[in-house]
Amino acid sequence: MKNKKSILAAAWLLVIPVLSIRAFTTLYPIAATIRNSFFDIKLLQGKNEFCGIKNYIFAFRDPKVLTSIEFTVIFVAASMILHIMMGVILALILNIKFKGQRFLRTIILIPWAMPAVVIGMAAKWGFNNDYGLINDLIRRFINPDFNYSWLIYKNSARFAVIVMDLWKDLPFFAILVLSGLQFISHDIYEAARVDGASGIQCFTKITLPLIAKNVATLTIPFTLWRLTSFDLVYSMTSGGPGEDTALIAYRITMEAFTNLNTGYAAALAVLLFIVMLIFTSLNMRLQTKMAD
Repeated sequence: MKNKKSILAAAWLLVIPVLSIRAFTTLYPIAATIRNSFFDIKLLQGKNEFCGIKNYIFAFRDPKVLTSIEFTVIFVAASMILHIMMGVILALILNIKFKGQRFLRTIILIPWAMPAVVIGMAAKWGFNNDYGLINDLIRRFINPDFNYSWLIYKNSARFAVIVMDLWKDLPFFAILVLSGLQFISHDIYEAARVDGASGIQCFTKITLPLIAKNVATLTIPFTLWRLTSFDLVYSMTSGGPGEDTALIAYRITMEAFTNLNTGYAAALAVLLFIVMLIFTSLNMRLQTKMAD
């Protein structure tokens, strides 16, 4: 018994320094952000005054923030719907046995491995009207007189950001769905075909139900990544035209490091943190139900 206690004490002595560092680098910034959110901190003006919930009230009246929230909701919803639909289709294609299957599974992850800033810069050039790849292909194969500046109009700029986000992360999502498909036995499909089931029936009655848990588990973390997305918009559109492609994470960064309005940025960060806590709790509940 004494030996077990001494081993446990030694284990805690080894773990406590790591836990202390982790607590300092995680809990302290959170506490400091919550504290700053109740202060009017403007570094350029040397201002640091307690303002209560003024920052939170102004957040829901600020046109720039409301526009950011609007696009964030559109971005997250559209991106996740397309990720789920196209990710399942791509996973099914990758699950088909053919020559070069392993090679395709490897190279398809290249966009995901690339930094979002690099993709954003490439997309900024690719959607350019004069020398961009997109318009060049349209002029070659569809309409030789086509002229359109994608990133200077609200709807097309938002569309371009969503497309590039999908292009980057869809392969990774599909590979994770593919891992779920690998656990489905071919015997189930053979038995279904013997009973006269068509390919569509096999997909709807066997494949979809068996990968539903896998897809649902992936949806929430991918949603959280979309909520905190910053670098793609920063390098591709800089939030433009106007503020129409500014995601909420981008707006927080601009308020904190460009406008140096630290207190207001902290309030926005706390609101985003609350939203992420809600999604995290949903994820934990979902995984608990799936485990049962």
